[in-house]
Amino acid sequence: MTASVPLRVTCSLITWLSLYTWFCHRFKHCSYEWSCRLVALTHGVLATCLSAYVGFIDGPWPLTHPGSPNTTLQVHVLCFSLGYFLFDLGWCVYFRTEGALMLAHHMVSILGITVSLALGESAAEVNAVIFGSEITNPLLQARWFLRETGLYHSFTGDVVDFFFVALFTGVRIGIGAWLMYCELVSPKPRWYIKVGGVIMYVVSWVFMVSICRFARRKSMKKYHAWRNRRSEELYSETNGHLKSH
Repeated sequence: MTASVPLRVTCSLITWLSLYTWFCHRFKHCSYEWSCRLVALTHGVLATCLSAYVGFIDGPWPLTHPGSPNTTLQVHVLCFSLGYFLFDLGWCVYFRTEGALMLAHHMVSILGITVSLALGESAAEVNAVIFGSEITNPLLQARWFLRETGLYHSFTGDVVDFFFVALFTGVRIGIGAWLMYCELVSPKPRWYIKVGGVIMYVVSWVFMVSICRFARRKSMKKYHAWRNRRSEELYSETNGHLKSH
């Protein structure tokens, strides 16, 4: 790992800490989690855009070039996200807001990025994993903010939930399986990079199980609410046309 990489990661960490401090000052009447979620939302949007550009435009393509040498732009993006994950992991541990699964997800992400930077290779697929992980993050944060502001049980909340489930299923599970297959069959990536990819995909499936349970519960509630409304409408219509004897 070159000497400039730790410096970039440190600058990234300081930037996220500074942004969090500014949010805390700007929204001092809100909770600390509110400010942390704003930081997470900011990183989610920026990381998705940057990793998409690196993966789809700048290259190399992660599905055909896993294990390839890191490019300068890939290193910048990895350092950018590594600083955030270090900040968020520290925040979650300090405030004890997340369970073991989310902490494991963060630690595997930090380890994977660090190993890729140290080896000088495999940034293509690591960057792709960041894209898949962060593309649903803005929607996840939007769900939390809608709950906090009392707007979750609305049409907007339903739209956010729909796109969150659709993106998670299509990108993290569907495209994630394709990426993992390409990673495993390629002879270039190191074996521990492959193990890290499998672990991240397994973690995604654990999240997916919880999401499926949530989607089923919400769908059933919506269905029963619709049936109740329909029954009330039919009763009102029928009662309104009853003939008096």
